[in-house]
Amino acid sequence: MVITVALDKSADDARPWIEAARPTHPSLIDTAHVVADLYNMVNVPTVVWIDEAGRIVRPNDVAFGSDTFRHITGIDAAKHQGLLRAWVRGEARAPGADDVRRLQSLPTEADQQARAEFALADWLARRGRAEAAERHFVRAGELAPHDFNIRRGSMPIRGLDSMGPKFREMIQEWVGGGRPYYKPLED
Repeated sequence: MVITVALDKSADDARPWIEAARPTHPSLIDTAHVVADLYNMVNVPTVVWIDEAGRIVRPNDVAFGSDTFRHITGIDAAKHQGLLRAWVRGEARAPGADDVRRLQSLPTEADQQARAEFALADWLARRGRAEAAERHFVRAGELAPHDFNIRRGSMPIRGLDSMGPKFREMIQEWVGGGRPYYKPLED
């Protein structure tokens, strides 16, 4: 079963996209970033394969549903889709438990503190305390600069366009430092 989860400021922000997609699977909206926290997701889109027993059989991976952004990301959607289809059909085995542990990215202490800072900032912002929230959003980004669900996710809450100039500036700085914005798992 496929389940999609939107990480958004509010249900109203995600609803138009979900309605336009008209999915035939459950589509959830996570305004508190709980799923990102539980699975250490640091960017979107992120895909996790979970088997019938609830075990992670392929940890966080970058995957797209189409090649719409291939010219930007260089990521071929068909590659991941083929791997997923083969696993679902029983034509290919998922990585073993040792490989999953090796591939899985676990949060550091700084990552966990960044998520706490983000949660506090979100709480403050939702109560109209924008100035106090801003300090915690900034601190969260400093603690986990690689976590774009924190850095970019804070933008709409702070009144910034998450696809606008501040976002592009953040990405240019990150990639300009020799770091990939998207880093898919190895095959």
